[in-house]
Amino acid sequence: MVTDDAAMEQAIEQARQAAAVGEVPVGAVVMIDGEVVAARHNEREATNDPTAHAEVLALRDAAAAVGDWRLSGATLVVTLEPCPMCAGAALSARVARVVFGAYDPKAGAAATLYNLLVDPRFNHNAEVIGGLREAECGELLSDFFSNHR
Repeated sequence: MVTDDAAMEQAIEQARQAAAVGEVPVGAVVMIDGEVVAARHNEREATNDPTAHAEVLALRDAAAAVGDWRLSGATLVVTLEPCPMCAGAALSARVARVVFGAYDPKAGAAATLYNLLVDPRFNHNAEVIGGLREAECGELLSDFFSNHR
């Protein structure tokens, strides 16, 4: 049984892999029934795809792994608070929980600027847990951007 913290460790490793190839260091993991079914990192630069965020890629892989776009009961663990696109993808996939590390003051849509995941106007909501290993996740991002400016 993989814990949120252990899944975050895998997401952090994905973020490190992203940084190593010049991608913004964000990693995401999808767990179902306590088992990791997908783990990805940002690939926007490599693919020239604006939608190639870690969360979207991990959700795609998880849906392929289980053979269903409905990821009911799944937990999405990500190093950075999801943006509106990624929060929307999590809602569309019907994930049960979203756990993230660093808060995103510029694009956060799970707590900071918006909280799309708990908006009662949507037909689905997800439990949100923010700040898991926040300092470590934030440091990956600040180190990356200080080295690329």
